[in-house]
Amino acid sequence: MGSDHAGYPLKQYLKHVLKEQGHEVADHGNHSEDPADYPPICAAVARAVVRGEADFGIVLGGSGQGEQISANKVRGARAALCNDLYTARMARAHNDANVLSIGARVVAPGLAEEIVAVFLSTPFDGGRHSRRVEQIGNIEAEECG
Repeated sequence: MGSDHAGYPLKQYLKHVLKEQGHEVADHGNHSEDPADYPPICAAVARAVVRGEADFGIVLGGSGQGEQISANKVRGARAALCNDLYTARMARAHNDANVLSIGARVVAPGLAEEIVAVFLSTPFDGGRHSRRVEQIGNIEAEECG
């Protein structure tokens, strides 16, 4: 998990919930509500997922937009901004997303908890979606040279 200062309170809430459910949680920062730049934090979360150090990543910020963009700069990360249950389900089922981004100024803690639960419990559908995820990876490889 990682957040900027705006996402810090929600990160603390979700971290507690996840630990209560038996999940192991690595916290890549920010560790307070002091202003923080999110790009390196979100990249650290995405790198942990891509390296296999974590099954999934969660990044949190005011809107979640910049956090998603930053995580997606890491080759192999498929970060999805999910501020509702439908996009959380589709991000996993159709896009095999491995990093979840949530806007802490958009989503209340209770809904965020539900979004995380849906994201973590939804399997990738595979099938025709596998071809599309592979195409995304191919574009990424082309752009990364």
